[in-house]
Amino acid sequence: MRLVRPRPDENESAIPQEARLKELFVQGLAGDAQAYHDFLKTLAPRLRAYFRKRLIRMPNDVEDLVQEALLAVHNNRHTYLVDQPVTAWVYAIARYKMVDMMRRHAIRDSLHDSIDNDLEFPELATEDSTACRDITKLLLMLPDKQRLPIQYVKLEGLSVVEAAQRTGLSESSVKVGVHRGLKALAAKMRGNL
Repeated sequence: MRLVRPRPDENESAIPQEARLKELFVQGLAGDAQAYHDFLKTLAPRLRAYFRKRLIRMPNDVEDLVQEALLAVHNNRHTYLVDQPVTAWVYAIARYKMVDMMRRHAIRDSLHDSIDNDLEFPELATEDSTACRDITKLLLMLPDKQRLPIQYVKLEGLSVVEAAQRTGLSESSVKVGVHRGLKALAAKMRGNL
């Protein structure tokens, strides 16, 4: 399936991008095929820009990642919570697809670079700050043995060894803390805890 850049709608400039994307996505989830198609067409160039900005040395992988991310959005659409920003949900999917690709290519150096520093699509920075506040609130609900490893390894980009030195935990405890903490965060975001 080849996606083309959508033509700007006259009303689109009046509606903030987050609201427009969410509106199209929710309508698509309700069965409106045209709205869902418009959502994917609007999302594709944003994903392309997101990946191009982060994969400067790997431009040939950008289009594959765009398609993988769009497919993942489609396959995981049932996990989206309507009261949450759709862009934050898409960011998470895009980031995981990029990390998976980097792991597949065994780019160890790139995995140590913090790719969480600018997780926003162009023109959507205000929603990112809201998402950061929400993540901070969720992180504060975790015990230190989970919160600190996530903060150091996932948010600050430290290695497991460096995080272990900072926290006084063993390397395996840091890994377990990250795993359990991310699992607990996912459950909190779904409202299970």
